[in-house]
Amino acid sequence: MPYTYYPGCSLHATGVSYDKSMRAVFGKLGLGLEELDDWNCCGATSYMSVKETVAFAITARNLALAEKNGGGDLVAPCSACYALLNKTRKFLGEAPALRADVAEALAEDDLECRLSVPVRHPLEVLMNDVGTERLAAAQTRSIADFRPACYYGCQILRPQRAMDDDPEVPMAMEDLFAALGAEPVDYPPRTRCCGGMLMATAEEVAVKLCEELIGWAQERDANCIVTVCPLCQGNLDILGRRAELVGGGRPIPVLYFTQLLGLALGCTRRELGIQHGLIPLTVEARPLPVEPAAVGMEA
Repeated sequence: MPYTYYPGCSLHATGVSYDKSMRAVFGKLGLGLEELDDWNCCGATSYMSVKETVAFAITARNLALAEKNGGGDLVAPCSACYALLNKTRKFLGEAPALRADVAEALAEDDLECRLSVPVRHPLEVLMNDVGTERLAAAQTRSIADFRPACYYGCQILRPQRAMDDDPEVPMAMEDLFAALGAEPVDYPPRTRCCGGMLMATAEEVAVKLCEELIGWAQERDANCIVTVCPLCQGNLDILGRRAELVGGGRPIPVLYFTQLLGLALGCTRRELGIQHGLIPLTVEARPLPVEPAAVGMEA
């Protein structure tokens, strides 16, 4: 059964390279990925500050659509979407009065949310449903020259964990890329906040947080930062580019984990949307060496 794909707003806008690389990677692996028809914004965090019931109803509509369409597990790449969709499943399952109010709202659209479809992150899908052994078998290009600083951010680790991993020291991306021949650096701030939407409301705070994250990667001689979140990618990409222009510091390209994985699987840079990054990626994924064919001995 194909996975049901919930891109959310970012992946159809500023995070388009995440969308492209998601589709490219799943396509290379032969995994069905069908975009949820008529999906709407998950509400992010702003809706909760307006009216809680409305916010849950807006998010639950996507869950109801996934159930109605009869597709597979709902895959949400955006960390905010992943967190909020799972939060909605949890709260509706534990609060009967809230669930009744949401059910009444959904009924006006002839929808029902039975909470029967799990919400999953693509990192977890690729690690658990596919696995590093199969990913390595599908690899056609070497990423041995990559030294990624693997950055998870906040929302896929707490309160609902996308991976069966230590929420303080997750290692899923490190394990993935090490299995494919890369050399992930030791990156202690892997779960720190990038500032998120503070970039629009308290810019000086977000800038300081992002500068620290970039600085850690530079100190460890990383040649790219790899993340799972479109907001994290956007903040670090913009701040990294600004630092390069203003201070002349060493720029570090900021990739989605699906982009680096896609390079290993033989996808082109254009297929993966790498051209959309503000900081050029200068490291190459080179063709894997071909084992020489065995030469038969003459009798």
